[in-house]
Amino acid sequence: MKYINKKLVIEKTSIENIAKKYGTPTYSYSYDQLRTNINNFKKSFKSFSPLICFSVKSNSNVNLIEEIKKFGLGADVVSIGELMTAIKAGINPKKIVFSGVGKTSNEIIYAIEKKILLINAESKSEIKEINRIAKLKKKKIKIGIRLNPNTDAKTLSQISTGKKENKFGVNEKTFIDLVKYCKNSRNILLSCLSVHIGSQILNHKPYERMLKVIDKIINKTNYKFEFIDLGGGMGITYNNKNRKLDYKKYNFAVNRFLKKHKSKIIFEPGRSIIGNTGTLISKIIYIKETKNKNFIILDAAMNDLMRPALYGATHKILPSKKIGKKTKKIYEFVGPICESTDKFITLKKFQKLKEKDIIAICDVGAYGMSLSSNYNLRLKPLELLIKKSKIRVIKKRQKYKDLI
Repeated sequence: MKYINKKLVIEKTSIENIAKKYGTPTYSYSYDQLRTNINNFKKSFKSFSPLICFSVKSNSNVNLIEEIKKFGLGADVVSIGELMTAIKAGINPKKIVFSGVGKTSNEIIYAIEKKILLINAESKSEIKEINRIAKLKKKKIKIGIRLNPNTDAKTLSQISTGKKENKFGVNEKTFIDLVKYCKNSRNILLSCLSVHIGSQILNHKPYERMLKVIDKIINKTNYKFEFIDLGGGMGITYNNKNRKLDYKKYNFAVNRFLKKHKSKIIFEPGRSIIGNTGTLISKIIYIKETKNKNFIILDAAMNDLMRPALYGATHKILPSKKIGKKTKKIYEFVGPICESTDKFITLKKFQKLKEKDIIAICDVGAYGMSLSSNYNLRLKPLELLIKKSKIRVIKKRQKYKDLI
């Protein structure tokens, strides 16, 4: 997004025109930003050409995944619904990795039937269930084992996944035992060591520590893994205070690791691919004045964008046009839902606003629509893909007759 003649535009289309034609709240995605993100990610790690599996949980719009597939990406899925979506979008099953701690028998059966690349298991019980099903089907199934490396990603506690107190993966001792178990199975082929330490990571050092743990455990198992799945978690800059992840240093660390271990690297990026492509366009319904601040009541709410209410995430808010006048009052941007947590951000010295103005909530491409709900029986927003001056509806706005 940028301002042209003081009007905020996504590629070549002003958000005011989008709001006028399609209504609000509306999610709009920039194709140009999506392409840039994918190409930059590939370029950052071109020295070893990893398999890049887009994290479908970050954004599960099938039309967006179709566009992502055109760049040669695979998919990281965590449910049968996400797996079905990836396949419908045309993702090659041999580029699909199935993660998650609680895969049901039906999900495992479906994954086996679709001949996906890997099922990344997270417990001995899950491996036994995969083995049981594979034996019944008289097949040998490629799996990975997810290691919990007890590595603090220095991110929000709610999105940390690699510490020993988290539910994900297995510890070192269990991992070594499971490698031995898999060696003795006729129906399981252990192909991958998998890790994922968290989300919105902006420092390369946790990744370096993670790689050292992996190096150590591979040496202990003396096992040759075809794949090392390093997960995702690469963060983006939601505000001016965020630092950028140093991809050069991460790339250097992986290359150093690969000198010892000749495996194919898998990455599972989500936010870094889709996060800054998305904008939530909203309209001001009312401005409620109080002594200490003004509540800017939007038609978008926590059901449309859950991240601020769920774990205090911050998203920039921009006015649809610049007028230069600043308010002396504190503005608190809130939604109409009957919860005190239904608020987006509190700002000082913001541009003066009035009722019916259009605003943009930035960087909502990841975990925006995928975390949305019908709380308060509110309709989920429309979704648009913008490519220069062309606008395509990639998901229609819900209707009450379908919801009720």
